[in-house]
Amino acid sequence: APVAGVDYVEIAGGQPFQATAGKIEVAEVFGYTCGHCAQFEPVFKAWKARQPADVQVTLVPAAFGGFWLPYARAFYAAEALGVQEKTHDAVFAAIHLQRTLPVGNNVGAADIAPFYAKQGVDAKQFTDAFNSFGVDAKLNRARQFAVKTKIEGTPSLVVAGKYTISVDQQGFEKMLRTADWLVAQERAGAR
Repeated sequence: APVAGVDYVEIAGGQPFQATAGKIEVAEVFGYTCGHCAQFEPVFKAWKARQPADVQVTLVPAAFGGFWLPYARAFYAAEALGVQEKTHDAVFAAIHLQRTLPVGNNVGAADIAPFYAKQGVDAKQFTDAFNSFGVDAKLNRARQFAVKTKIEGTPSLVVAGKYTISVDQQGFEKMLRTADWLVAQERAGAR
């Protein structure tokens, strides 16, 4: 069985990122600019597809500052425009495979909007969403969640808001096995 303090960190007074209506939330804190996150995505997607109805997967973009912020903003702008699920894999591919999206501290809406325009999103609507108060509020919430759950890197998983699992040298599969175990503990009411 996974060991607290070794395989995961317990979060005192932890709360899920969003209301789960009786489901067990598994939040993935990720960054589009993170190479490990890009490698984890297909593995995580397959894991997610196997989850029963009582597990709710929530994506939380890392809003650590610097080059992380533009793509955390883009995630929430895409969500506001209803295209986040459709564009999620494409953003990873554009950054890490095609290298058609820039990465850096000075990347803004004008740099990212053309990509979303190719995905069928009006560039002005994307820019407006990217710079909106609503996206600012979601970024602040994501940042607070990362601090409260002691996120130190990406990808990380947070189960039920109570347990943080970080990737380590033992890899993605171990991370997901630990998540499965913690979900089972939550389901059994043992925690």
